[in-house]
Amino acid sequence: MSDVLELAAVSVVRGSKTLLNKVDWQVKEGERWVILGPNGAGKTTLLQIAAARLHPTSGIAGVLEEILGSVDVFELRPRIGLSSAALANQIPGHETVLNVVVTAAYGVTGRWREGYERADERRAFRLLNDWGMGPFLNRAFASLSEGERKRVQIARALMTDPELLLLDEPAAGLDLGGREDLVHRLTELARDDAAPAIVLVTHHLEEVPPGFTHAMLLRESNVVAAGPLEGVLTAEHLSKTFGVELDVTVNAGRYTATARR
Repeated sequence: MSDVLELAAVSVVRGSKTLLNKVDWQVKEGERWVILGPNGAGKTTLLQIAAARLHPTSGIAGVLEEILGSVDVFELRPRIGLSSAALANQIPGHETVLNVVVTAAYGVTGRWREGYERADERRAFRLLNDWGMGPFLNRAFASLSEGERKRVQIARALMTDPELLLLDEPAAGLDLGGREDLVHRLTELARDDAAPAIVLVTHHLEEVPPGFTHAMLLRESNVVAAGPLEGVLTAEHLSKTFGVELDVTVNAGRYTATARR
């Protein structure tokens, strides 16, 4: 069994709709994966399984050497760092930035009466500094810009020193400057040998950070291609994935796709 993720013929069906169709996937320690595909391709569903927040309808899903369906997911989830819009919506707007991060130690999104050790607060502060948010630690989460919120969410996802980091569209809603800042920080994280295995979901090829090693392309719940980045992010595979003839260019490790004329 793969040490991080191993999915074998995993399908997710809701009513008459198939959200994922017999997906096989392995993620090993040290790998950095990007998952791309159009809306409705199954990207977020796949990430929910990887986050132990959704069980497959059929097939076997192994997460951190545990099988979903035969493990207490509440013990498994603290080993997984997750940043997503759904999780962000659960964070109280009045919560301070420091509390947004430190509460991850208890797996909650709002600070109440639970006590935290100084070591927890020091780690939260260090992570906020790493992501450029140290000066904002006493600001209310709701008062931050979208880019600032995204960085706080990633710091929170790293709070428990996870073995797997899952990022669901971390650049969504950012302007060009915010996107480039985030891609730069994710590049540094990807190149850090001490960082956990990373899976990043995006719609946009331009958001793939240099340093990522593998890619999976999804279309209509099916895997189009998966494997080492250079062999997957090709014009042929991306054209098939997005249903339009594309030209793909690579400059300094950054990918760009444009419609073929």
